[in-house]
Amino acid sequence: MRNAAMILGVIAGLIGMIVGFFGYGYVALVDHYGEIEGLAEQVDNAQLIQIMSIIAPLLAIAGGAMAQARALVGGALLLISAAGMYYAFGFNAFTMFPVAFAAVAGLLGLAAGKPDEPKAHF
Repeated sequence: MRNAAMILGVIAGLIGMIVGFFGYGYVALVDHYGEIEGLAEQVDNAQLIQIMSIIAPLLAIAGGAMAQARALVGGALLLISAAGMYYAFGFNAFTMFPVAFAAVAGLLGLAAGKPDEPKAHF
């Protein structure tokens, strides 16, 4: 389960980076050139889009990388990443794979059978 969480988390982060590039770029483009009525209008919360374009894929890649050694922390980061991508970008044709991969990887990381160390997680 840790291997699956790692692979799905890294894939979710890489696909999320592509979504983030376009999200950040769209906000920057409309800020620089202005709105074009009916074609390119600014989103409601531009700062949220720009922040989550960076943070959500970063959390997914970091959570996927941590899944082998620290499954609990990695799973939590992956679930936060999935929630952030869903909140910022919604669920559509471009975000369905990174959101779903990060959520499944987060659940797999949390459900990893053995504890990371002999001590309790908390």
